Parts: sequence; C-alpha cells; structure tokens
Amino acid sequence: MRTSFNIPDEVVAEFDRVWQDEGLENRSRAVREAMLEYIEAHSRLEDTSGEIVALVGFDYRHHDVIRELHAVQHDYQDVILNTGHTHQGEWCLESLFCRGAAERVRDLTYRLRDFDAVRRVKVMVIRDETA
Repeated sequence: MRTSFNIPDEVVAEFDRVWQDEGLENRSRAVREAMLEYIEAHSRLEDTSGEIVALVGFDYRHHDVIRELHAVQHDYQDVILNTGHTHQGEWCLESLFCRGAAERVRDLTYRLRDFDAVRRVKVMVIRDETA
C-alpha cells in the first residue's frame, strides 16, 4: 500500500540518518519497523489492567503549555507519586513516577499527548499485577 504523510523536513532528515546508520535496506523498511514498535508499545499500555507502577516521560516547550500541564498533573495526583524536571534549551523534560490503576495512567498519558507543545510521551510500565 502506498501512502503519504505530512512530516517536518528535519524529522525526516533525522529519521533517514538513523535508519541508514542502522544499516536498514530502505526508508519503507524503517517506517514498517517504527510502526510495529509503536503498535507494540501502545498495545502493551492498552492491554494492561489493574494496579501498575509506571514511569511517564515527556518533553515540551515550557512557555507554550506549562499552566495546562500543571492542571493535568493536579487532575492525576491520585496516581502521580513523584515528578522530575530538567531544562534542555527551550525544551523541558518531565518525568512522572506513577502508581495506581492502569486506566488512570493510560488516561494521563493520552491527556499529555493531546498538547501540541508536547513533542513526545513515553511510558514504561515497570510492574503490573501480572508481573
């Protein structure tokens, strides 16, 4: 299947550099692998239930979204145990150590992804009730 995406030039250039450095055959192969990794990561979060411990990390442009992010963090203070914050130029990196219902951590993750000024959100499930 052929498809097209609207992606900033600098993201495509960095993606091309990475897959070429990794020795992959072509961009299509790299996109396919990236999509599979995305599916695996998000399926794990979707399939998790019960009580979990997780680390949620995200980066964002501070001045564009800080008030809104603080409001979200207050909305989820029942699962956020600890936060960490560091500055990287105009970007900030935030980590949220969470424990609670998987559904609440999942909802928090999706709320963070809703902001245009949040570049990416990563979740690492450290422990769930099946582990």
